[in-house]
Amino acid sequence: MKIKDRSTLLATLAAVCCHSFWGVSFLASRTGLDSAHVFVLLSHRFLLSFLVMHCFPRQVGRLREAKGALLPLLALGLAQPVIYFLGEQYGILHSTTSFSGVMIAMIPVVSTLAAAPILKERPTAGQLVFSLLSVGGVIGIGLMNGSSGVLDGIGVAALLVAVAGAAAYSLLSRSISSKASPFARTYAMMGLGALVFTVLALIQCKGSLAEYIRPLGESSYLLSVLFLSLLCSVAGFFLSGYALTKLPVARETVFSNLTTAVSVFAGVVFLREPFSWLSLVCILLILVGIYGVQRTAPKNEAQST
Repeated sequence: MKIKDRSTLLATLAAVCCHSFWGVSFLASRTGLDSAHVFVLLSHRFLLSFLVMHCFPRQVGRLREAKGALLPLLALGLAQPVIYFLGEQYGILHSTTSFSGVMIAMIPVVSTLAAAPILKERPTAGQLVFSLLSVGGVIGIGLMNGSSGVLDGIGVAALLVAVAGAAAYSLLSRSISSKASPFARTYAMMGLGALVFTVLALIQCKGSLAEYIRPLGESSYLLSVLFLSLLCSVAGFFLSGYALTKLPVARETVFSNLTTAVSVFAGVVFLREPFSWLSLVCILLILVGIYGVQRTAPKNEAQST
């Protein structure tokens, strides 16, 4: 196997793994939110993630190599997880489930279109068609899940912010991949997430440390935090950063729709949620769309090294 082909394969596997972790994350989040406010859960998640990253002292010691990318790294950390999670949480709270699902599904399309003028990564017509096909599968699953909730202006604005944050993350991570390693990018994201969400959590708890640490005494909550921190945050964002180092934005971001497919299967397996033939059709659309985006990539597309 050629070096480039092997690198592409590893990056593709990294994208599959990270988005699979994120597909199961809703189960852990649902369990965690039974015991704590969303800001407390996010604080514990990213604070633990940030601390875990210090278990790799050699990599931490090499962070000075990325000092030339300090401002982009700070912008990256603000885009994801801070701006994205704030927009997503308030968007879901102030909108219908179907509308929020449709908006989140637009992330790969927006990212791909933005990458053309900003990163000069122009998608082929086939990639756009297959990307929309994959989005269609996600929208179909969202519509089947009903339209609970009430849509208002705050929800629309918040979801637009979430989409912008996710797209900015992909573009920034890809653009600074030659200056900052996947570890450095993940470190910046975990650090900013820990700082911002811990401040918000303490405000939510009205400064009470007892209230802040109370959920950690529950085993189910602790397991949820461990899963979200170790797999969804540290491993997930590291793998995503690696994939964006090797793959153009169009090819990496389309895997975000895999998150929906995995979440459906997780719901069926762990929560005994219903699964219909329409669900199967939508999941097949997602998978065919993802495959098509990879297969119709430009023959001469450049990779980062």
